[in-house]
Amino acid sequence: MKPLFILLASASFAQQPSLVREVRAAAASGDFASAQKTLDSAKLTSGISPRWLEAHSWMGRGYLGAKDYDAADRYAAETRKLALEVLRSRKLDAEPALPIALGASIEVQAQVLNARGQRAEAVAFLQQELKSWHDTSIRTRIQKNLNLISLVGHPAPALDTRQFLGAQHPPTTPLKGRKVLLFFWAHWCGDCKATAAAIARIAREYPSLTVIGPTQTYGYAARGEEVPRDAEVRYIDQIRQQYYGDIRGLTVPVSEENFKTWGASTTPTLALIDEAGIVRLYHPGRMSYEELLPYVRD
Repeated sequence: MKPLFILLASASFAQQPSLVREVRAAAASGDFASAQKTLDSAKLTSGISPRWLEAHSWMGRGYLGAKDYDAADRYAAETRKLALEVLRSRKLDAEPALPIALGASIEVQAQVLNARGQRAEAVAFLQQELKSWHDTSIRTRIQKNLNLISLVGHPAPALDTRQFLGAQHPPTTPLKGRKVLLFFWAHWCGDCKATAAAIARIAREYPSLTVIGPTQTYGYAARGEEVPRDAEVRYIDQIRQQYYGDIRGLTVPVSEENFKTWGASTTPTLALIDEAGIVRLYHPGRMSYEELLPYVRD
């Protein structure tokens, strides 16, 4: 699996503002001195803004990727402290940069605890943060990190299947009595489309496997055009048929709550549930046929 600071990036590199791109690129290459210099210069010019905090959060993520856990924890704690100070005078989701920064700081602090062998402390920390930010946009991201640390080996969370696309209703919860592959995808997601062939092959070779493809609405359809929910669902169905029609028996629950419960802030997210309803795989990001096969075959 790729390092978490890469897997959980909130936007593509090309879409990020120049300050964020510069700090991210320098931190990813291990040039932390240049990254810090860029941050210091921007702070003198514009002060501590949500965008500056987003850039600053890449220092913690960069050090985490480099396995310098002391530096990662120090930068993540500073990002979190400064973000909480900004939040005294504004709401978290007033714009996108501050949630990215705060979410990244929580993520890094939890991953550092886990890397140090303090799994119980990491779980407790994430559970508390989940309560604190349950009604905000970073709920899904926090849940993902909690799932990465603690979900495998435990019963699968429920699925909301009240609205679905496909010929047959998804199995109702609990997901027991069959082996189930969950494939969380988004209509705009290129990595999801690239994963479809591997899942289709798996489904052909293992006909007893149930494949469910949860998705959600995002408020827009083709070319980013804002549309009402019903129009977006019709667009999602077009994408389902065009790119995922070869996946045998695929049914697609459409629910924002599924993404929150399963922490699917990265698409695709893949999960394998055994016949007893226990999660055996939880993986944010793409998987190849060869990577996925052992979990399905076992």
